[in-house]
Amino acid sequence: MKTLFTARRLYSPIEQVENPLMTVEDGRIVEVSSQLERQPDAAPQVDFGDAVLAPGFFDIHIHGGAGIDAMQAPAADVARLGKFLASRGVTAYFPTTVAAPLDATCAALGRLADAIDAAANANGDSGPARPVGIHLEGPFLSHKRRGVHPPENLVEPTVAIFDRLWQAARGHLRMMTIAPELPGAIEVIAEAARRSVCVSLGHSDAQLPAALEGVKNGARHATHTFNAMRPLDHRDPGIIGEVLSDSSLTADIIADGIHVAPEVVKLFLLAKGIEKSVLITDAISATGMPDGRYRLGPIQVDVKDGKCTSGNSLAGSVLTMDRAVRNIMRFAGWSLRDAVRAATFNPALAVGMSGERGLLVAGARADFVVLTPAGDVVKTIVGGRGYQ
Repeated sequence: MKTLFTARRLYSPIEQVENPLMTVEDGRIVEVSSQLERQPDAAPQVDFGDAVLAPGFFDIHIHGGAGIDAMQAPAADVARLGKFLASRGVTAYFPTTVAAPLDATCAALGRLADAIDAAANANGDSGPARPVGIHLEGPFLSHKRRGVHPPENLVEPTVAIFDRLWQAARGHLRMMTIAPELPGAIEVIAEAARRSVCVSLGHSDAQLPAALEGVKNGARHATHTFNAMRPLDHRDPGIIGEVLSDSSLTADIIADGIHVAPEVVKLFLLAKGIEKSVLITDAISATGMPDGRYRLGPIQVDVKDGKCTSGNSLAGSVLTMDRAVRNIMRFAGWSLRDAVRAATFNPALAVGMSGERGLLVAGARADFVVLTPAGDVVKTIVGGRGYQ
């Protein structure tokens, strides 16, 4: 059935369309045009008035929400997590692991692969936000920059261990965070890149030469820039110097105002620009829940006043993607259109999924969010039909 969607404005987000007329049929966008250019067809029409149509948000680094830990959740809870994420404008996401014993990690990867397969077999029907790939954060992390990842669960990277994890995920491993300075890391980076995994530099104490070698061998992204990274020094730029200065790299940031000061978020956005900046949440099971004690994989986390800690370390966030979008508008003066791009097209491009996600163009999935001009979520549409 064909449905027409109209609003005051549409951000593709590459292009801006005034008084858009978006035609959707069988869960796909058939056409995007303007009511200023042609009259609508004789089909059911949904008018969102003064609102903005934008692609559904794509969170490539998220550990959970609504009391659900993605690494430990059964399939039913993964669906419930998707409902919560859709209420915040997210239509696709990468459930993300933390360092755990290898057997436990493989078991979690298998459960997440089941959830991804189940979502893919929904035949285009509307539903909650969908897991569309797995982000492996750990076990190939620096002990010095491990954050809250348990040290006993970190291992030196080998192609054999990577292959075991790859097989457990049944090909759904789409992103991997790795410290390039570790012995064996370069070989694993090259192999992961060969398998079309988005290799992301992070949890790293790398000096500049090691970071450069990682990029040379296939790394193309950076994980939560500044957090769990060797600090930037004006005479010893290290990994952050490479991340901020290399125009070939995309990079993500947690724009909650807690992990990174607003002024430094602004500097990051200036350095990476509109095309290379990616927003993530790094959200944990506590997101959308009251203060208390929660789980992050095998880690116990205390949450108070929006801050997640384990011991003396930050342990993920309770940030939601709609708030991240509004935050960078406030922190850096970005327009809603540019902020939306950092939460939609840019992450899709970074992980090699821009042909399917992050754009409102003919042929794309009809997964989109309806926003106020200030960036508040009015409604989320998944598969062309209202969900939240």
